[in-house]
Amino acid sequence: MNPILTAAIIVVYIGILAFLGYKAHQQTRSSDDFLLAGRKVHPFVMALSYGAAFISTSAIIGFGGFAAAFGMSLLWLVFANIFFGIFVAFIFFGLPTRRLGLKLKAQTFPEFLGRFYQSRLIHGLMAFIIVLFMPLYASAVLIASARFIETTFALDYNVAILIFSALIAVYVILGGLKGVMFADAFQGSIMFAGMLLLLLFAYGKMGGVVPTHKELDNLPAKIAQEFDELTPKLENIRKLDASDANVADESIEQWTAKMNQQAKAHSAEEQAAPQSEALAQYVELRKDEKAAATIDNHLVVSKISQNGFQGWTRFPATGTKLFYVILTSIICGVGIGALAQPQLAVRFMTVKSDRELHRAVVMGGVFICCIVGTAYLVGSLTNVWFFQQSGRIAMTSVSDGNLDKIIPTFINQALPKWFGLLFMLTLLSAAISTLSSLFHAMGSALGRDLIECSILNKTGNSSIPLMKVCVFLSLIVTTILSFYMPKGIVAIATSTFMGLCAVSFLPMYVGALYWKRVTRAGAIASLVVGFAFSFFWMTFVQMPKGELPALFANMFLGKPSILSEPWRWIDVIVITLPISTLTLIVVSLLTKPELRED
Repeated sequence: MNPILTAAIIVVYIGILAFLGYKAHQQTRSSDDFLLAGRKVHPFVMALSYGAAFISTSAIIGFGGFAAAFGMSLLWLVFANIFFGIFVAFIFFGLPTRRLGLKLKAQTFPEFLGRFYQSRLIHGLMAFIIVLFMPLYASAVLIASARFIETTFALDYNVAILIFSALIAVYVILGGLKGVMFADAFQGSIMFAGMLLLLLFAYGKMGGVVPTHKELDNLPAKIAQEFDELTPKLENIRKLDASDANVADESIEQWTAKMNQQAKAHSAEEQAAPQSEALAQYVELRKDEKAAATIDNHLVVSKISQNGFQGWTRFPATGTKLFYVILTSIICGVGIGALAQPQLAVRFMTVKSDRELHRAVVMGGVFICCIVGTAYLVGSLTNVWFFQQSGRIAMTSVSDGNLDKIIPTFINQALPKWFGLLFMLTLLSAAISTLSSLFHAMGSALGRDLIECSILNKTGNSSIPLMKVCVFLSLIVTTILSFYMPKGIVAIATSTFMGLCAVSFLPMYVGALYWKRVTRAGAIASLVVGFAFSFFWMTFVQMPKGELPALFANMFLGKPSILSEPWRWIDVIVITLPISTLTLIVVSLLTKPELRED
């Protein structure tokens, strides 16, 4: 990649963002401008801004890598994104939210529900949850972006995060939501073009649509066949392994996995010679790239098959760990969770009429279909390309099996260098658009909702300087958090935050829009129960990625989870959303409704 051309394009890109931020800054004169872009946003800008804020680098990198590992079952998430995130969100939530938000003169999502229920407690609790947990989601997006920059430019990961954070801070603090939405529309256009070209290039590189899908479908059988052909050599080496009395009771997969660990330990210790004849011959066998690839592929497929994997073109086996993780955490958690995202709901209040929202539905649906459909489809298909080139599948082609590196590695190795530069802009756009929306949401939640409205009980216009300071503080916290997140956590962190928002906010949000009998007490009870139970479930029961231990169960009890299978694999949204909804209904029916203006 030509460094001069790369630098020139990046300078132009940053210059356009700076210009849009400056233009928005000139048009930002009130808190309504800073928080709601003056409520006069064009439907095209609103649709692209909504989509760009909704679909981030975590979807392209994190979920694309997840699709590379576990297959096309993630395409069901595309349906959920379009159905819930666009159709239901715009038609059933967008229109009444815009009307009611204008009537209540609300400037943020927590203020919208706080004013409807006439409750500072609801207002403050919502802001507290956003400020406390949104950095988890934001750091996942930041990590995905930094991983791509790290892979593309051989730049240190920590340096990539710092540069990226500084770039976003400039125009979010400068132009508020108007600057965010102007930049989102520009970046959304880049994302659309980049992902469409990625789909065309990917199929072209792998031989066309039908042959590529057939090869992906046959790949598990081919991996098994290659391992069967190698098995006689492995069996001969196993006969030399007299160091373990239990070797005869092990399957060939178990023995091979054990030898792999010993070979890695031997390599790490830099010993002159292996400690046994069996290990010496095994190390020698792995010097053959074809044999090493065959072993690694089979061990990975064998491991995930135990969790329900049935191939990259098939949904996981019903009732297995992978089935529950994909269905509940990925499809339900992200699909339904989008309905109560603060940074998305506030966009419904930025347009000037219902007509603009109707016009934005089609544009938003096409945008989402192109971006996430391409990411999840190409993610699965990378297995074909890697196998064609090196005999390896995607997970064995990246260091440490880090799923977040699969898409960047494919882009940099498979596609033309000039496209790598375009895709870099695509990912930068996806990341910056989402992160700017998240930082704006966190800054407004901290400055407007928590400090001014809940603590100081100030109901007038917000202090723009205070919110800018709060945006900066949110960025600092997110940046620090991104240094400590575990590998391959991007997709799970995204679904976790979205699920938490759904169980905490969605029932009382629906109640405010559609149920006249809903009460303040019911909303408070639903919020508290939903948040408390979901926090308990995430820290004591649910195992992230189906394998990481629940944090507090591991920390205080020394267990991966306090519940057995399959409960430990089921996402919080499936368990807690019905509970928080039932709480809203029961408490509202048992309490007297408040008087509200019609």
